[in-house]
Amino acid sequence: MSVILQISDTHFGTEVPKVAKALLTLAHTLEPSLVVLSGDVTQRARRSQFAAAARYMEQLQVPHVLCVPGNHDIPLFALTSRLLRPYSHYARCFGSELEPAFESERLLVQGINTTRWFRHKHGQISAAQVARVAERLSPARPEQLRVGVTHQPLLAIRDSDKNNLLRGHSFAVPGLVRAGGDVFLGGHIHLPYVRQLSAAGGALGRDSWVVQAGTALSHRIREGVANSVNVLHYASEGEPRCEVERWDYTTEVDRFVPVVRTPLSLTRSSARV
Repeated sequence: MSVILQISDTHFGTEVPKVAKALLTLAHTLEPSLVVLSGDVTQRARRSQFAAAARYMEQLQVPHVLCVPGNHDIPLFALTSRLLRPYSHYARCFGSELEPAFESERLLVQGINTTRWFRHKHGQISAAQVARVAERLSPARPEQLRVGVTHQPLLAIRDSDKNNLLRGHSFAVPGLVRAGGDVFLGGHIHLPYVRQLSAAGGALGRDSWVVQAGTALSHRIREGVANSVNVLHYASEGEPRCEVERWDYTTEVDRFVPVVRTPLSLTRSSARV
């Protein structure tokens, strides 16, 4: 069994200490194979905020962390840095590779950098990025779960969030699904949900899923939605199966508790288009 802990939109600089402590307890209990940090690590891309995030990641005591930048991880007011060195503070703590990959016997996870220095909030994906990710995912073995990680979402469930969709999602989704992508993790809108990419999946004959995370640690919660993280459980023995658990922080017990568990149907390579 492989376990992925998805943490998103930590916004270090706005984190709630008791929530941060509770998440450490959860991580130490779950002992995930991989932590995915899907962007907006910091609130204002300050060196001190990235340093705090890096220290926190060490405290999680997990073997592997895969991180992609969010729009808040590029300096907003330091215009020279934003133009010439947008990822300098990020790279100091998380490395210069903005599209990291992780591979194990059961997992193939590919980060996708959807930030752009010239965009304040919205994300973008290019045809070249889709081709690169497709090339990475396509050779995956049938027993591997193929996961893509973006910051901005590929699918919105509310009309108010459609403006937050990743620019280029209309051509990216079919290409990524066709390449064999099973699950796409994202954040940005602080709203957790799991939905099937039904339009692309139906047209291409494959099951593929969007798994969105809320804000893990920040007081910048949305519409009263609690701080939350996602936990993916994947087993490849026999018929591969995957389930997503959403864990919310509750003040009543001062810890994260599971609130919903969603099984994901998977399509293996024999049915790939």
